Amino acid sequence: MIIVAGWLRVPAETRTAYLSTARLVVELARAAPGCIDFALSPDSVDNERINVFEQWETVEAVEQFRGAGPTDEQQADIIGAHVEQHEVSNTKSLT
Repeated sequence: MIIVAGWLRVPAETRTAYLSTARLVVELARAAPGCIDFALSPDSVDNERINVFEQWETVEAVEQFRGAGPTDEQQADIIGAHVEQHEVSNTKSLT
């Protein structure tokens, strides 16, 4: 399993608009082969931060979807980012 997690930073005054335009990306990702979960959400403490969480079956599934990244307009709004990809070798369900 692959986890992609981290954050994007956008100006506080554009965060709501950014997330609104990113809705289609979330919908497309969730429908993509190999996607288990995909979320972009506003941080509850930092008004400039958008939390990123993705869960994929394989690296290949991530790479196949990755071409659907931010549009040029969205990319222009990003003023900082820290996102990492993790390969998980063991998982324990907590629910």
